Amino acid sequence: MSMNNYYSTRKNVFERIQDASTATKLLMSLLMACFTGLMAQVIIPLPWTSVPITAQTFAVLCSGLFLGKKYGCLSQILYIVLGVAFIPWFGGMTGGLEILLGSTGGFLIGFIIASYFIGYISEKYAEARSFRKMVAVIGIANFALIYIPGLAGLALWMSLQGATFTVVDILMMGLVPFIVGDIVKILAAASVSKVFLPKD
Repeated sequence: MSMNNYYSTRKNVFERIQDASTATKLLMSLLMACFTGLMAQVIIPLPWTSVPITAQTFAVLCSGLFLGKKYGCLSQILYIVLGVAFIPWFGGMTGGLEILLGSTGGFLIGFIIASYFIGYISEKYAEARSFRKMVAVIGIANFALIYIPGLAGLALWMSLQGATFTVVDILMMGLVPFIVGDIVKILAAASVSKVFLPKD
């Protein structure tokens, strides 16, 4: 395939997704929720924190890229709602309201915000779909929009458990161990944007 054919095919596929019917977009949101649930089962537990390393963040970041702000955000809402209601597809094949109200609940809320943000930028600014710019966009989504509510939720949960902790403790439990893995996921998602999304 020539580069011109590649660019043309990439643009046509992207436009077909954008112009799909509401029913099709709802189905794609559900499929992305399923993909998030599948990636959540790729787990590396850490002995010093209740927050494990998982691959689900990669799915969250990609949801906004492919589905845009509205349906990317919806995919993460579906992931959370269905996981709370009856599908055990949170990390470690867990589910239920106790997960949302537990130590990782804030991160789940951050997934919705991050997906919307990435979708908004990728929809509104085609030039932002380049690798370098998307690294910055996805980096903000990951380290600010996911971690701020995530760490706040972790701190609240620990407070309710009666634990004594400092800001450093929270960062060591909920952020520092995951930085390298998150950088890898950010670079991977930015690569997805570079390869699959048109730049005009």
